[in-house]
Amino acid sequence: MSLSADVPGRGPVDPSRLPIVPWPSVVEPLDGPGVPLAIVRVDAPDARLAALAAEQLAAAGVRVDDGAPVGVTLRLDPASGPPGAASTERYTLRVSADGVVATAPERVGLLHAVRALRQLVPAGAAGAAGAVVPAVVVHDAPRYPWRGLSLDVVRHFFGPQDLRAVVDLVGALRLRVLHLHLTDDQGWRIEVPSRPELTERSSGTQVGGGRGGFLTVEELRALQAYAAERFVTIVPEVDQPGHVNAATHAIGELVPGGRPTDPYEGIEVGFSRLWFDNPATEPFLRDVLGDVARMTDGPYVHVGGDEVLTMDPAEYARFVELACRVVREAGRTPVLWQEGAHGPLEPGTVLQYWDPRGDGAPFVAAAAAGARFVMSPADRAYLDMKYTPEHPLGLDWAGCVELRDSYDWEPTQVVPGLPPEAVEGVSAAVWTETLTTRDELFSMLLPRLAAVAEVAWTDAPRKDWTSFRRRVAAQGAAWRAAGWAFHPTPQVDW
Repeated sequence: MSLSADVPGRGPVDPSRLPIVPWPSVVEPLDGPGVPLAIVRVDAPDARLAALAAEQLAAAGVRVDDGAPVGVTLRLDPASGPPGAASTERYTLRVSADGVVATAPERVGLLHAVRALRQLVPAGAAGAAGAVVPAVVVHDAPRYPWRGLSLDVVRHFFGPQDLRAVVDLVGALRLRVLHLHLTDDQGWRIEVPSRPELTERSSGTQVGGGRGGFLTVEELRALQAYAAERFVTIVPEVDQPGHVNAATHAIGELVPGGRPTDPYEGIEVGFSRLWFDNPATEPFLRDVLGDVARMTDGPYVHVGGDEVLTMDPAEYARFVELACRVVREAGRTPVLWQEGAHGPLEPGTVLQYWDPRGDGAPFVAAAAAGARFVMSPADRAYLDMKYTPEHPLGLDWAGCVELRDSYDWEPTQVVPGLPPEAVEGVSAAVWTETLTTRDELFSMLLPRLAAVAEVAWTDAPRKDWTSFRRRVAAQGAAWRAAGWAFHPTPQVDW
């Protein structure tokens, strides 16, 4: 990501004009000339981090050469970051006549610093004498540890190459979590070794027809490795006890009477379910959730729990308890959609809040019991909502969500009475009922994902819409260069 406006080569720069997204904790301009970054050498604690830094700089058009006179030095230093910041992701970036120095207590912070540096490289100027980055010091640390994107690959399937591109985007915005919604009524998108019939019978369908698809065990392993190198955690989701038509189509024993359900290619919700007292149900959940938990490198497994519209609350609570127990027995922390607040929860369980239309009392009670909350309110963070009523893609059941809607909200005020310390973070979400290609997907993500990223990273007093719309406008040239489609909303002067 790069700056498209002119950057002065001498004298202090106006910090508000620096195109860093999300906005840092402290930005201090320095006297003196800017630093030419057409060609640089990279010095890092290890070869892999050096390669990742070179990857980021190359994306901005900067050439890396071991013999270059200008250095980009990455150094581990526990004293880095804003004063008093506790996050292990904190970093300090210093650009001066002596070169570029990034320091951080951990490698993730060093990569964050390089990502911020990438945004400072003037668009179209790299590789020429005009590629000058202003002299500045940035001290930075994120507000929340969970900063993510939830991506539905069921309604329409997006395969490994598309998912790697999403990881690159997530990382560039300094998000840390990519949550993949892998199972639903329309298809089953993850290979489960103990239940091969799930992908054999239910992976080939999607909304409106088409071939569907799924991730093999090896593809999931490779995707997790690719993401982990870039400090992005993959969180897989197996949705239950609702949203299960793909499962009941593949395994008839999950249905009373034993007859498999028909495949489903529509977009309605809430009609499918499991039955807790069915003898086939618990072995199914243990097999599937156990396999997926063991296949997961990160600490979390999402077990769904949303929109179970035809189930008695007591039966639903038994499902929540069992699903969470299976995940915990496999050494992972369970995540549920907000409806999980109605089940028994152990401290540390993560609830993803999405529907602001209901009563907040169960969530306040869940927080008192030790639950943590990731905020994804649909009227702000669901990026499959139409930008405007006329927009050709997306739905509008939560209203239209323009860029400013995704920017102007405060996570601690979404649920009245919820203690601010119960908020673990923020996640955007995108559902793919109407999205069939990478360009369609990215055009719904961008620029709104940048807005949600700033909500998740930047302390509320430092957020400013006027500044953000100017800074996000500067990202457009780099998004085009990366091949990332975006919607040129009229709320920004591109």
